Amino acid sequence: MLEVKTLDKPDERRDFPHGHMEAVHMSDLDFAVATFEPGWRWTQDVAPIAGTDTCQMHHNGYVLRGRMRIRMDDGGESEVGPGDVFVVSPGHDAWVLGDEPVVVCDFQGQTAREFAKKND
Repeated sequence: MLEVKTLDKPDERRDFPHGHMEAVHMSDLDFAVATFEPGWRWTQDVAPIAGTDTCQMHHNGYVLRGRMRIRMDDGGESEVGPGDVFVVSPGHDAWVLGDEPVVVCDFQGQTAREFAKKND
């Protein structure tokens, strides 16, 4: 199998308060680039859409721009910024630090199909 897609023509764009995500959906991979504007916080901007207290998605990410703080439900915290590669398991909050937008690539099996999407 060989699949090639471009983010110049994403399969989907999903807007949410203080940000948006563009994604391509492939057989075994969803690849998304998310932009979070200053002031964005998951618990304020996405929780009302998702219907959960914290983010329940698994993320394999790479930060292109900006700085973000991530807090796990168990209290663990870390900051990520340009050039950082990270893995975050379900059960976390995240927010933009400073006045620069955060741009993150997310490589995941199905995350882009569910992030910031209303749960039925």
